[in-house]
Amino acid sequence: MKRTHLLLILAFGLMTTSCAKMIEKTIENNPEIIYNVIKKDPAKFMNTLREAAQQAQGAEAEEMKKREQAERMKEFEKPKTFAVESDRPFSGNANAPITIIEYSDFQCPYCKRGDETIDEVVKAYGDKVRIVFKHLPLESKHPNARRGAEYFEAIAMQDAAKAFAFKKIVFENQQDTYGSDKDAEKFYQKAAKEAKADVSKLQSDLKSKSELISKRIAADMAEAQKNGIEGTPGFLINGVSIKGAFPFPDFKTIIDEWLKRKGLS
Repeated sequence: MKRTHLLLILAFGLMTTSCAKMIEKTIENNPEIIYNVIKKDPAKFMNTLREAAQQAQGAEAEEMKKREQAERMKEFEKPKTFAVESDRPFSGNANAPITIIEYSDFQCPYCKRGDETIDEVVKAYGDKVRIVFKHLPLESKHPNARRGAEYFEAIAMQDAAKAFAFKKIVFENQQDTYGSDKDAEKFYQKAAKEAKADVSKLQSDLKSKSELISKRIAADMAEAQKNGIEGTPGFLINGVSIKGAFPFPDFKTIIDEWLKRKGLS
């Protein structure tokens, strides 16, 4: 009995394949069939087409999410490496069990969104997280982004909190970075002043310490590339990467897993 069922299933499969090929050949030789179907009810055809496209996109997105989750779980066993120099500006608790590296571009709209998500993380986890802001200016697309990075680092030489205040002001007014080099410079100066930086010292440091600042930005970019982060924003959560402006739940999943592994959940 089982053998008969198997033969019937195989036969049906062959018939289905054969029918599909016949239909494909018929449409190929008679393309007006498709035209007539569309002409009969264009709205219904387009709705069906959109639904099919949405289903395909949804399936692709779900598959991509599964692959990303699998990759992240591998990184818990072999985290990506990063440097936090002793003079590096950061926000949060210096002894926090979770360090988040944020590779960013001041002109990237997705970086603005990513930074807003970091605010959610800080609100949710408080002293359990330390945020280190690093630079990945995509200069071919955002010609004024690097200058913002230079300002951030020069302000950080005065006070880390003021540098992070500057960052927040720039992201909140990101549209003001899109003008000419001269316009962007004026905006960065204004943002620095609003962040209560010593503007005179800032301008001096931008010139006298330009080489040191450039080396830091170059090191950030090299580190991001080494860790497979080529677009912005990019994040490392104790070495587990997030590539893109993912929402808070993605960060939460990784942070909670780290806290669990450290016995702090």
